[in-house]
Amino acid sequence: MIEQLLPRGVVAVEAFADHPDEEAHPGEADLIANAVESRRREFITARRCAREALRQLGRPPAPIRPGERREPQWPPGVVGSITHCAGYRGAAVAPATDIAAVGIDAEPHLPLPDGVLDAVTANGDAEQLTGLAGQHPATHWDRLLFSAKESVYKAWFPLTRRWLGFEDASLTIDPGTRAFTARIHVPGTRRDGGPELTELHGRYLVTAGLVLTAVTIPD
Repeated sequence: MIEQLLPRGVVAVEAFADHPDEEAHPGEADLIANAVESRRREFITARRCAREALRQLGRPPAPIRPGERREPQWPPGVVGSITHCAGYRGAAVAPATDIAAVGIDAEPHLPLPDGVLDAVTANGDAEQLTGLAGQHPATHWDRLLFSAKESVYKAWFPLTRRWLGFEDASLTIDPGTRAFTARIHVPGTRRDGGPELTELHGRYLVTAGLVLTAVTIPD
């Protein structure tokens, strides 16, 4: 499903169930040694999706260790993103020569828990959600906003190596094209010398009880 949101050249692999007896990949077992079973299962399956996506790029299987912000550490020359939620695990990767960064996120299509919305909105977000809810009441726009900002951050951080809070990006959501634009309110200087990140663009899909979002930044 999530491949519908990604441009050509990005490889996506997803799964909707875990293999109960599947073991962690060598080099990753320590990362979940003390995790509860549900966390172990989602981690193992999501990492399997990532390795399958890498295989489709012609890369050998290897441990995918976390970085300083727990972001996946991809092999040299590869960019990517991993996500998981109840009933869904997915990964997307691409050659760094084609795509500068990619961020994906999956969430259950349910309202955000009480008190979370205020913590994830920036200037203008709440008013926009009210308008969208009036026009399209079947969509949980608060959850979509949250997911979109997660995807924005996952694409942002590898290029800037800087934190981006929920309040640091305001979203404009277009239900007609199932697209969104994030306006960044903090300096977006890239470590690779590329254009400053002032706006990030993404797409979304609401289907099968899930909210899926993706952001890609061209090379």
